[in-house]
Amino acid sequence: MENFRKVRTSEEEIPLPFPDLPPDVVEMKVKEGSKIRNLMNFAMAQMELKGSRQIVFSGCGRAVTKTITCVEIMKRKLGGLHQVTKVRYKTLLEVWENQDPLPGSPAQNLTVHKNVPSICILLSRDPLDPNQMGYQPPELQTGLSQAEDTSSSSTKALKRPMPPPHEELLPKKLQVQMPDSPRGSGIADSQLDCHN
Repeated sequence: MENFRKVRTSEEEIPLPFPDLPPDVVEMKVKEGSKIRNLMNFAMAQMELKGSRQIVFSGCGRAVTKTITCVEIMKRKLGGLHQVTKVRYKTLLEVWENQDPLPGSPAQNLTVHKNVPSICILLSRDPLDPNQMGYQPPELQTGLSQAEDTSSSSTKALKRPMPPPHEELLPKKLQVQMPDSPRGSGIADSQLDCHN
């Protein structure tokens, strides 16, 4: 394969796995190189400004984790969204071209069929059938402030009160015997603060 170079990748077009979707539903096709910020700006504009009731995020292969990240960001920003997740396989077609063909022979191309995992996630403001596979109800809002809601559980664990310090770490009073001063005023004992 060292003489071959990938020249084209195409993915199999299959319909969305959700029945009864409106024909104008927005589908966000997440690719490996997609920028999350760009995806989220467009998706939020569709849901907030244009008033879309449903949106679908889909991605395959290495884009699956980015797809899930987008969905979680949208659920956190909008709140109250019903979710249905479908996982399946998709076929990718990769065309590889021979960079060093034999003299006098036609250029050879190699076509590779790859089955890769794919995910489709439907987010809806309207209630969905809770009995279908992959359904998740909206997250309950517990009345936390926005700042507390966005902090992670590991940060919340750090907000416990600190235990009292150990005695050996506290500053101690130290008595020091000072010699008599040559000027005549004898200082017998002095107390100095000393920190460990």
